[in-house]
Amino acid sequence: MKKSLISILASIAVLTTFSLPVSTVVAADFISIGTGGPTGVYFVVGNSVCRMVHKEAAEGRKEGRKHGIRCAAPSTGGSNYNIGQIKEGELQFGVAQSDWQYHAVNGSSKWEGNQFKNLRAVFSVHPEPFQLIAGKGSGIKSWSDLKGKVVNIGNPGSGQRGTMEVLMEKHGTSVSDFKQATELTSSEQVGALCDGKVDAIGYTVGVPNGAIGQAIDGCGAHFVNLDSDIEKKLVNDNPFYAFANIPAGAFYSSQKNDAVTFGVMATFVSSADVSDDIVYEVVRAVFENLDDFRKLHPAFKNLDPKQMISNGLSAPLHDGAVKYYKEQGWM
Repeated sequence: MKKSLISILASIAVLTTFSLPVSTVVAADFISIGTGGPTGVYFVVGNSVCRMVHKEAAEGRKEGRKHGIRCAAPSTGGSNYNIGQIKEGELQFGVAQSDWQYHAVNGSSKWEGNQFKNLRAVFSVHPEPFQLIAGKGSGIKSWSDLKGKVVNIGNPGSGQRGTMEVLMEKHGTSVSDFKQATELTSSEQVGALCDGKVDAIGYTVGVPNGAIGQAIDGCGAHFVNLDSDIEKKLVNDNPFYAFANIPAGAFYSSQKNDAVTFGVMATFVSSADVSDDIVYEVVRAVFENLDDFRKLHPAFKNLDPKQMISNGLSAPLHDGAVKYYKEQGWM
């Protein structure tokens, strides 16, 4: 992923809700996609992929093709959980931050001693900045203000927990510096922030996001900039990070100032142990219906196939994905 500033476009449309179609397939392969919290974009990514897979299955039956894949995308603990479950063979696909894809396949950071050499990239989706959000009246304006506060560091296995731990290490911060460190999930933390049970939360998520909107517009929370020399060095030293800007008022009417932070890419991953045919059909379903896919969340609006097959991908591409991309002349 390039180290250029990511400008989150203000022209992204409002969230389009959808429901997963029901389809019955005889002798179908069943795949499970690991996502994230039910209020996050990862959950939408996984279920959008399933929607395209089921759409292709229905159309294929009409045309006499027998693609026969059934798909489920349950809520999970997030990036590292998904990668771990793919490694164990419990999931066939998952959504994961680009940094944790990198660390898993290289056996670094939290994956040291547990390298996942068979991890395979399929495609990337949207940029997602890490957002540090402080509650109304918390007095938190910078990272240093977190000292002595109740801070949600995220649930174990989640991408935001991993990123929060990276930031804590770089800033020389330990959990003992906080009044309390909670481990709430992404779906729990905004409610706790608005109720005054925590003073700050971290969330790695695409923009816009309904839960973040609830915090900013619903209960007066605000973004905390992450643009110090520490973050600048972090971005410069790691190819999977890039700076991000969330313009004031572009997505959240109560946001008065631009938010400057850094982020990763949301990526779709699998394992070399998953058959080429299944990966090919999943990839085909997404890219043959990309116009429909783009409409399922504002973060998907500007998806570009040539960027999706390269940006934020550090694990080798799955052979099934490569087959489709070569057929399209993208490789």
